[in-house]
Amino acid sequence: QVKLVESGGGLVEAGGSLRLSCAASGRILSNYNMGWFRQAPGKEREFVAAIRRSGGSTSYADSVKGRFTISRDNAENTVYLQMNSLKPEDTAVYYCAGTTKIFGVVGGQYDYWGQGTQVTVST
Repeated sequence: QVKLVESGGGLVEAGGSLRLSCAASGRILSNYNMGWFRQAPGKEREFVAAIRRSGGSTSYADSVKGRFTISRDNAENTVYLQMNSLKPEDTAVYYCAGTTKIFGVVGGQYDYWGQGTQVTVST
């Protein structure tokens, strides 16, 4: 099974940028469709972005479209989430996830999850 480890979270002012990384080990990342999800305190986990195995297709939540970019480097076994123009409402724990199933935006479709990285956006 694949192990996923996120990094790159932190505290940033509104309008700033962060880049999250998700490093995979144990399996070849190119076998997996990958996604980013987030969960804010007191809220349910929500979809952020997803990318197909080959990187040829992506999907974004409306709330982040135009500000966030998901990408992957299969040679480096890493998936990225570039977050620009951050807002206080982006504050959450961000999780990367992988699936060998169909490409999608539902958390239940994903089999493997990282431990999460905290992103805090101050006003």
